[in-house]
Amino acid sequence: PSPAPSQAAPAQSAPSQPTAAAGQPASLLPPSLATDLGNAAAGDDLALDNETEGNSADPYDLPPEARRDARRVGVLSVDEGSLGEQAWGGTDGQFLARLMRSMHAPVASRWASILLRRALLSRTAAPRGVDGADWTAERAWLLLRMGEADPARMLVAGIDVDRFNSRLFDIAMQTALATGDPAALCPLTQPVATYSKLVSWDLARAMCSAMEADPGSASAVIDAVRRGGAARGVDLLLAEKVVGAGANGRRAINIQWDGVNQLTAWRFGLANATGVAIPGPLFDTVGPHVRAWQARSPMIDPAARLPFASWAATLGVFSSAAYADLYGAVFDSGDTGTPLVATAETLRQAFTADGAAARVAAMRSLWDEPTDARERFARLILTARAAAYIAPDPALQGDAGRLIESMMTAGYDITAARWAEQANAEGGDAWALLAVGAPARGAVTIDGSRARTYADAQDDDHKARGQFLIAALAGLGRLSNGDIEALAADYRVPVGRVDKWTQAIDAAARARQPGTVALLVAVGMQTREWKSVPPAYLYHMVRALRAVGREPEARMIAAEAITRA
Repeated sequence: PSPAPSQAAPAQSAPSQPTAAAGQPASLLPPSLATDLGNAAAGDDLALDNETEGNSADPYDLPPEARRDARRVGVLSVDEGSLGEQAWGGTDGQFLARLMRSMHAPVASRWASILLRRALLSRTAAPRGVDGADWTAERAWLLLRMGEADPARMLVAGIDVDRFNSRLFDIAMQTALATGDPAALCPLTQPVATYSKLVSWDLARAMCSAMEADPGSASAVIDAVRRGGAARGVDLLLAEKVVGAGANGRRAINIQWDGVNQLTAWRFGLANATGVAIPGPLFDTVGPHVRAWQARSPMIDPAARLPFASWAATLGVFSSAAYADLYGAVFDSGDTGTPLVATAETLRQAFTADGAAARVAAMRSLWDEPTDARERFARLILTARAAAYIAPDPALQGDAGRLIESMMTAGYDITAARWAEQANAEGGDAWALLAVGAPARGAVTIDGSRARTYADAQDDDHKARGQFLIAALAGLGRLSNGDIEALAADYRVPVGRVDKWTQAIDAAARARQPGTVALLVAVGMQTREWKSVPPAYLYHMVRALRAVGREPEARMIAAEAITRA
């Protein structure tokens, strides 16, 4: 989890926690596994639904008091950062579910994604008009597409198996594969037979039989699927490899990726579960959410996970601390001479070098190295805690902007505000970041004249920074109405724009529904790049979040907009 805004410097206390189009994820199961078994078999009697005999006891024998309420599934209580009992208010659950199902995730903003994760994990009653199992399934499915494999799995695990429906069984398979844990399917293989005849579940039964020390039954299922032709190639071989890894397994399977031109959840999950390296080019066939899955895969060596970790960080899956810890694991591995180890050593210098100037020089080296904008933002996330250790110093005034940018990525807004004197003197990005990101309005001087000066200083490639600044200051109530009207007209920020989305988010704000607002903020950011987010939308987002008591996240989203524009 990522730290919430309003954090003091780490030296004072550890941060608490808060807090197909190109954007669509690829089909998660290969075609051979997403086929009804009866159709694929074409009349062949594979007899795969009843491999086991004997035990006729009720497979679900928990006493009534141990049953869980399917309508109140969530990970976060109010004390743990939930958005509250009224997160969704009286909004129609089917409307919310449609928004979740149709969203093109991941979204542009790291902080919007962090806030949405918190909303989806909040333990609240399911909204009106939606079944508890369906509500859990839609939230978990969206979390998966955001790259949040582990939170999605935690949600699915909150429903008792006998209350699963067809949709939740499908999502449960996806979460097990995204986390590289086929054993998570084993409690589901019997009850799912009522809902699904997909061959993927038959292969899951084979894998579970092998893990339960019954290789004979596992082999029989694998052989029957092969004869029926319902699965073939690498998809079947990966299932066989899991079977061979089970107790008393005797199948030695070698996986070759020749001819495989698409990565799927099945291939991803079973390859990671069995230690089979996935060729790098296959990750280009799926969305960035799968890279975030890979970054958090504990079965993989830290050095192999690091190339994917920057994606997890920029998507909000990794906190700054988790990202830095992964580099620490690489540094501690004993390897030498690799670029990753060199970066880890530079990061170490950013924390431990003698003197603030040397530590900032190390950070500067990390910030300047990448040529890709997303990687540069990831480096700001990586150095957030190191930046928070640097005391304000006039000698470092030229670095104030990026130090503040770095701190804001992890929510160290109180610590960043200590640089107000340097930011006021320097102007530029340091001033703009504190104008929208500091907890107190008076941290730096804010008026229409300074906002105009900043906007005029931006070149054509960065003019969105000025527009985002104006939108954010207006949404936060940090400009007078006269300044808002004049600046909005002069810099083309139509804060009065009205469409279905603005009407929906404004209505959710008036109804004091933080969960609905968080979801609609993400809906308004269905793009990979900040430059495609309309500045007027940022105004409505910031204003709505402020209205429902989420001003800290509103400020961090605004600071991110200026950083990444």
